[in-house]
Amino acid sequence: MALSYKARRRWSLVILLVGLPLYIVAAVTVVGLLDRPPVLVELAIYIGLGVLWALPFRFVFRGVGKPSDDAQTKRK
Repeated sequence: MALSYKARRRWSLVILLVGLPLYIVAAVTVVGLLDRPPVLVELAIYIGLGVLWALPFRFVFRGVGKPSDDAQTKRK
């Protein structure tokens, strides 16, 4: 099921404005449950989790910053 350009833009906003803050809170909570690891280990955990959240949503964010195909055909 392919999402339209408009749907991908809307979903990307929902993911960034709602999902990302929730994910940040969850990541900080999980790391806080552990005994405080060394700074470099903690940094590596946050970097890994920062990359990990975006992997499932690549298809949503792909091409959202570019003009839609409809907008390009209307200009011609």
